[in-house]
Amino acid sequence: MKKAYPIVMTKGKEFIVVYIPDFNINTQGKDVPDAIEMARDAIGIMGIDMQDDGETLPEASDLAEVQANAPAESIISLVDVDFTEYRRKNDMRSVKKNCTIPSWLNFEAEKAGINFSAVLQAALKSELNITER
Repeated sequence: MKKAYPIVMTKGKEFIVVYIPDFNINTQGKDVPDAIEMARDAIGIMGIDMQDDGETLPEASDLAEVQANAPAESIISLVDVDFTEYRRKNDMRSVKKNCTIPSWLNFEAEKAGINFSAVLQAALKSELNITER
């Protein structure tokens, strides 16, 4: 489910402060792109928490109304969040996978005390060029 929510960005001393009126939360970023990404992340976290608690996601406020109530020096923008995709990307639960290896390799790995899950995760991250998480 994809939604777009208005955000209000205001330049602070060191960061851009972001207010998300529909969730009544704040976040910040070092520049405009970072502030938008932080807003998307904050909305995603709040949204999936609300869904998990059986709450309905808020409807997006009218952009003109948000602009009318924002400080004059603020930047008003829309941020889109795909809650299904956000949940999928941030789901840290483990899933069981079966794999087959030669018996001799299994014997040597067990003898060496190898953690099969850790090795498989490291190999997959390397193969996919993933450095985060």
